Amino acid sequence: MTGFPEYDSHDGLGLAELVRAGEVTPLELVEEAIARVEAVNPRLNAVVTPMYDAARGAAEGGLPDGAFRGVPFLLKDLIAAYAGVPLTCGCRFYRDYVPDFDAEIVKRHKAAGLVVVGKTNTPELGIVAVTEPELHGPTHTPWRLGHTSGGSSGGSAAAVAAGVVPMAHGGDGGGSIRIPAACCGVFGFKPTRGRTPTGPNASEHWKGFAIEHALTRSVRDSAALLDATTGQEVDSWYYTAPPKRSFLKEVRPKKKTRALRVAVTTAPHLPGQVHPDCVGAVEEVAKLCEELGHQVEEVTLDTDPQGFARDFLTMVAVSTAVEMDQAAALVGRAPSRRDFETATWLLGMMGRQIGAARYEAALTRLQSLARQVARASAGWDVLLSPTLGKPPVRVGELQPNLVESALQQVVAGANLGPVLRVPGILEGMAEKVFEFVPFTPLANVTGQPSMNVPLVWNEQGLPVGTMFTAGFGDDATLFQLAGQLERLRPWKDRRPPVHASETAAPA
Repeated sequence: MTGFPEYDSHDGLGLAELVRAGEVTPLELVEEAIARVEAVNPRLNAVVTPMYDAARGAAEGGLPDGAFRGVPFLLKDLIAAYAGVPLTCGCRFYRDYVPDFDAEIVKRHKAAGLVVVGKTNTPELGIVAVTEPELHGPTHTPWRLGHTSGGSSGGSAAAVAAGVVPMAHGGDGGGSIRIPAACCGVFGFKPTRGRTPTGPNASEHWKGFAIEHALTRSVRDSAALLDATTGQEVDSWYYTAPPKRSFLKEVRPKKKTRALRVAVTTAPHLPGQVHPDCVGAVEEVAKLCEELGHQVEEVTLDTDPQGFARDFLTMVAVSTAVEMDQAAALVGRAPSRRDFETATWLLGMMGRQIGAARYEAALTRLQSLARQVARASAGWDVLLSPTLGKPPVRVGELQPNLVESALQQVVAGANLGPVLRVPGILEGMAEKVFEFVPFTPLANVTGQPSMNVPLVWNEQGLPVGTMFTAGFGDDATLFQLAGQLERLRPWKDRRPPVHASETAAPA
């Protein structure tokens, strides 16, 4: 047992209220979070870089009087630079890289009064949908050890679900907040493109598909944190109109709520079959929406799954090649094959084999898809779909089999880049991943806000996520709906078998 049982009774805003009332100190909260990391991390492998001394120092210092003053927080070990702390990006090549600056999103976290106690596990460069980097090892969902926490914000999701912290930082380039939120049974919100900062050393990530925010236990924490971090930088690449009012206010109950037009689809946007549990979860949540007075109708989106997969992977491959080149400048030496996992190295090789015309054509088609979806979205307020194509898979299930691994080793070792130009090679290597996440990447391409809401668990006790996506810039409607669903079917008291508040039996 940990030393402050009331910790689990409060979300981040609730803990901050205790600090303001003098009922607990920031240092006491930090010590509780540290004890909780130590209690569950040996089983989950969620936190890869403890920052205990820095956290204690910050808690004893003069914290800003923000909405979350004194609340323990975790940073995903990708993009979010924290001065003086390693930023490994789940990659051997970055193992010794220590930035000397804070990312803008981290500055805003600090200004909100959050105290960072550690950094969380992520797949190498945040590329895949499960958190199983060779550098740090796999992260498990606390609902069942041996099953994935999702990716790429898998460490953050597992830590929040296991009661280590009430919320943690995440980023989402193809579903990387919503995927782990679904695997770990927590709330995961991807804001509209441009809503949160990417600086100071980048204007966009993955051609604007990626955006930073958080995974939380409560909806209101997510809303309040977005209130604290939203807003343009002076050199922002994108402009998103500021909200008409606080996102936190959108979550609160209202005397009169409008009936939303809820479109429903279970047809995957990328190639693959959808598991019956995921279809059933959507049907169940659609009924909840009807109970709330919303209008529900089935729709079909024509996304050309094969073409979408090809073009999305083309963008990721080229971005990976460019990132490898940029990494060399940060680390101070040229990377070699041994510095990266084989699949990552191959992805970079692919990126270098894709010509400028082919790359531009892929981006043009993705932009065309985004326009098509925007026009379709004008017919409804939110789109409800599964978050994933199947429940949380077993650790290692999406990794190459022995034959695939051997082939990858040969191609990478012999530097057979031209082989990767063969049609179908890109799609074949990503097929397993896209079958697991056939829904989430679409909102990254369109830039629309999208959220995983933890409302359904299957017969095996695993969370099955459902996802809502709203029109561009309409984050407010999602927070309104999430607040309604949270009040109708609360999830805060659900605890996984591995939880920091108690000595749990092995899952």
